Amino acid sequence: RFSGTFVGNAESTSPPTAATSPPAVGAATLPAVPTIPVVPTIVGVPNTVAEGVLNPSEVKPPASGTRRARVLYDYEAADSTELALLADEMITVYSLPGMDPDWLIGERGNQKGKVPVTYLELLS
Repeated sequence: RFSGTFVGNAESTSPPTAATSPPAVGAATLPAVPTIPVVPTIVGVPNTVAEGVLNPSEVKPPASGTRRARVLYDYEAADSTELALLADEMITVYSLPGMDPDWLIGERGNQKGKVPVTYLELLS
């Protein structure tokens, strides 16, 4: 059985003295390296897609790689770059280089926009 008393370490727990710490290196001793901004460019894709802004009217489907998908749940578009979906409808979907893997481009007739992958059953 334990008593209500705890005997701890009697040694000092203070941090080490400055003499044991490595010397600090100031930022002024490092050489200045100029940086050049890089803007990604994807061949055949408008710059608006490469920069993360999707304008569905500018996006063209790839020559190959489109698939049919059945919509599993209703989805309300959050903005004009997204496509609203109704459960059980069939749409054509494809992805673009550099696009978030959780989203695809969906097409229904002449309507086009981003759709979440989790709302779709991808078919052959």
